[in-house]
Amino acid sequence: MKTSKKVIVITGGNSGLGKATAKILTSKNHVIILGKNAKEVLKTAKEFKCDGIICDITDASQIKNAFSQVIKKYKKVNCLINCAGVWIKGPIEQNSPDEIQNTILVNILGTILTVNALVPQFKKQKYGRIININSQAGLNPKTERSVYNASKWAVTGFTKCLQLELAPFNISAVGFYPGFMHTSIFEKAGDHKTDFSSAMPIEKPAKALEYLVNIDDDLMINSFEMQSLNKSKQHGYFK
Repeated sequence: MKTSKKVIVITGGNSGLGKATAKILTSKNHVIILGKNAKEVLKTAKEFKCDGIICDITDASQIKNAFSQVIKKYKKVNCLINCAGVWIKGPIEQNSPDEIQNTILVNILGTILTVNALVPQFKKQKYGRIININSQAGLNPKTERSVYNASKWAVTGFTKCLQLELAPFNISAVGFYPGFMHTSIFEKAGDHKTDFSSAMPIEKPAKALEYLVNIDDDLMINSFEMQSLNKSKQHGYFK
């Protein structure tokens, strides 16, 4: 299927920011959401009338298979939004080895593997955009966030290196650094007491991502920061 619409792959597109972004983008683009929760992926794909592929992004073979399906159907990929991620907090000695490993696998390895699998197609096309969803945690240290921040700092370094490496091939890599958002990532990690009074509505950063997807290819944005202004009613600023 050849198409003039943009083909956008969103990891973690069945929940949180990924889902909110998919909702906005589906009306004018071909959106494919990737996630390992089969029930939620299929439910979201049906709701938004987009494609959904069951894929564990920590498994290279599943990623390869997913992108093969996308390219076979659409012949191209315009943009990859790496949105899948997990949350962990607490004193380092209280983080279990399994929680630590899962955070590293999803937040770092998953991001790297998806890019690793898709860059050959981007180079073949001679264009493409990678948007790695990071966090203010990928820029700033905070107590009792050592594992989570370490995973996000790794993504910061990975993205900055990609910018230098891929620019000669007309492939852009953007780091997106949202602040505190009203999302389900905390509850999924067992944190049921999060106070969202100062959090951004998830639709705000989703709209910012729509902008990053659609900005002209000849304009380069290396990073995009967005966070709420304390507890005021105004949300979002750009650096």
